[in-house]
Amino acid sequence: MPFYDRPAARPLILCAALGLLSFGLGAHAQTSADAAGDEEAIPFALPQSGPFTPAEIDIENNQAITDWFRSAHANAAAEAFSHWDDDGEIRPACATCHAGEGFRDFHGLDGTAPGVVDGPIDVGGVVDCGTCHNEGLAEISEITFPSGLVHPVTGVEASCLTCHQGRAAGATIVAAIDGLAEDEPNAELRFINPHYATAAATWLGGYGAAGYHYDGQDYSGRFFHARPVASCNSCHEPHTLEVDFEPCLTCHEADSPQDIRIARQSYDGSGNTSVGIQSDIEANAEQLMAMIQAYMGDVVGAPVIYDGNRYPYFFADANGDGAIDMVDGRPVPYAAWTPRSLRTAFNWKLVTADPGNFAHNPQYSLELLYDSIEDLSEPLGVDMEDLDLLR
Repeated sequence: MPFYDRPAARPLILCAALGLLSFGLGAHAQTSADAAGDEEAIPFALPQSGPFTPAEIDIENNQAITDWFRSAHANAAAEAFSHWDDDGEIRPACATCHAGEGFRDFHGLDGTAPGVVDGPIDVGGVVDCGTCHNEGLAEISEITFPSGLVHPVTGVEASCLTCHQGRAAGATIVAAIDGLAEDEPNAELRFINPHYATAAATWLGGYGAAGYHYDGQDYSGRFFHARPVASCNSCHEPHTLEVDFEPCLTCHEADSPQDIRIARQSYDGSGNTSVGIQSDIEANAEQLMAMIQAYMGDVVGAPVIYDGNRYPYFFADANGDGAIDMVDGRPVPYAAWTPRSLRTAFNWKLVTADPGNFAHNPQYSLELLYDSIEDLSEPLGVDMEDLDLLR
């Protein structure tokens, strides 16, 4: 290949050509100046020529983009964003939170009417920059939760609370079981899933009414924590989503957020107060799941198996052999729900669907678990005092 046709040589040739051009124009300018006599010569300068490498180009928000790119919000291959790939488009009911395009459509930030996703929404989208940095967010003043609560928001709170509120609430359960006998299986009942990553629902507690609330019980409201901790971004780095643990050490002695106790009493009956409050929540959640399975098998007479890796999570085990029943190669969804099992399972799923429940609202999480355990204790003949739990 001739030297002048090599890519590396072209910038050199261009520079040389520009240099000659500069010299020629300079000489011409000088000649013109001499000819003009007293007229002053007009100087000129050529811009710096390339080539440039990406590393030499300064991008003002490069770190923020880098941080976002390694977060869960940017993982296009995750189930949360790839579930609809085979369909070719995201269902409108899901698109609000599973694609930035859907979020903007729902809130009318794309010029469409707010409150509904018009669609179609293309697959491949993620929680992109425009989801949290759209200037139209400043116009959103309230978010409606599945419970019917209308909660005021400012700025980027609209993004967080829209997509981390779940898709069902205690009111959904009340409507489904209204007028039905508590312990009679009903073939029309199906498991109602609160959905995933329900941090905002947990955070607002009894005020948000995300869980099934039992008559006569009071529930802790929004978890305000310490005064500086008043928003999602108070704890989470907005781009990486990682928790900034250092501020916690101002008041807590712990090696991690999971190790923070916040209480001097034991809620799970173990008496161990040297571990984080997360331990109590997990223990009571395990207790509740064991009682749900015992109730379905011993009281309802229809054993159930829980599989958190596939919807609808609860599956039939008619012969009680510990294996999910299969028909035509497919698992059989559990279909012997009673009002009592449905409401307790919903509360269990709501609490466990938020991996940060111990930080977002530990009191509310423990209250929902305790009341659901107590609900099942009667038909199972379990003495709550023997469990030594605290509400």
